[in-house]
Amino acid sequence: MKLDETHDPRRKSWVKSANADGCAFPIQNLPFGVFRRKGSKEAPRGGVAIGNQVLDLTAAARALGLAGKALEAARAAGGTSLNPLAALGRPHWKALRLALSGALSADAPAKRQAAIARHLVPLARAELCIPVTIGDYTDFYTSSYHATNIGRMFRPDNPLMPNFKWIPIGYHGRSSSIVVSGTRVVRPNGQTKAADAEAPAFGPSKRLDYEVELGLVIGPGNALGKPVPLSRALDHVFGVVLLNDWSARDIQAWEYQPLGPFLAKNFASTVSPWIVTLEALTPFRAPALQRPAGDPQPLPYLTDAHDAATGHLDIEVEMWLRSAKMRAMKREPHRLSHTSYKSSYWTPAQLVAHHTGNGCNLRPGDLLGTGTISGPARGEEGALIEITQGGKFPVELPGGEMRAFIADGDELIQRARCARAGCVSIGFGEAAGRVVPAPAL
Repeated sequence: MKLDETHDPRRKSWVKSANADGCAFPIQNLPFGVFRRKGSKEAPRGGVAIGNQVLDLTAAARALGLAGKALEAARAAGGTSLNPLAALGRPHWKALRLALSGALSADAPAKRQAAIARHLVPLARAELCIPVTIGDYTDFYTSSYHATNIGRMFRPDNPLMPNFKWIPIGYHGRSSSIVVSGTRVVRPNGQTKAADAEAPAFGPSKRLDYEVELGLVIGPGNALGKPVPLSRALDHVFGVVLLNDWSARDIQAWEYQPLGPFLAKNFASTVSPWIVTLEALTPFRAPALQRPAGDPQPLPYLTDAHDAATGHLDIEVEMWLRSAKMRAMKREPHRLSHTSYKSSYWTPAQLVAHHTGNGCNLRPGDLLGTGTISGPARGEEGALIEITQGGKFPVELPGGEMRAFIADGDELIQRARCARAGCVSIGFGEAAGRVVPAPAL
């Protein structure tokens, strides 16, 4: 992937809100999503975010002057999910992005601007849907800092398992409970066992947590039995969404042996509605993490000079909390986490190459979670269990409330941004969810 005119920091849009400082969706971004007008009964369909507007791709196809691969791509985005668009592959995505960038540029003819403007819908009047139908969901465990922080709580003398530095660890999650931003999160019931109890009990989780993650949305799949080589792995990634992998730590502690996460994870995972494409992220590529001295180098199928030099993504990710009391007092959310994905031990391409290394077939719309993103410094932890060290050191919120774990009524808001000198910064929108009480037993 190379820079082209769609990344030009001098390019402005005739959609004025896209040129505002700090805008998440400038013309250099152009993320894809699925929407419909609020209050309407119309079927959801594909759109592109630009400034504070969403462009209806199907309705605007003629006004945009699309042809060839760009037109095929826009038509593929006309349904209730973007799976058909994801399946087309990079040449189609690039063609549509190039056409959209030109048509939305301030240099576009005034008559063309007016024709396209009729197909813009204010984001405030749009209902945003989950952008793809997720057939399969795999969650990885790629941050050595997170893994070490968690490991210290249970294995002080051996916090990081020996296989971590050799293999991207992952587990198969539940796709049916992945929800779009704004969906309420019901506190889960489950089995927990106190250390001094003879038997477990069933009831609401008392140690509900968040996990700051990103999700890689798969584009074209691979045939069963046909591994994807590392050098071509990113051709199978459509783009990136925000992902909050809600976790019930007390349920998890009791159930995870011997087969790993189950009910502690599959009650809800929140994603953002906009897929930021790898094309938009090209200016923010970064080297793979420099491994500490003494760490093993990846095995040959996970080793590639290009991936080592530019295979990571410098995406700054944050998690904010606003309690019911803070909302009542009209206080702004309080930031709990601020970290960068580039600190993760494994790159996106390595995740795809390893996932398919045994011949596993990925399909368009599949989601690969990065695992909790934590950095090396204090304040860069990606979950409350790390920040509070298992609940021992609660966080004080504005107004004096204390949080060791998430309370009912708390709203968690995940945000992310890419910024680099000489580039226009881009955002991802939000992945937000408010926790409501567990159902009565």
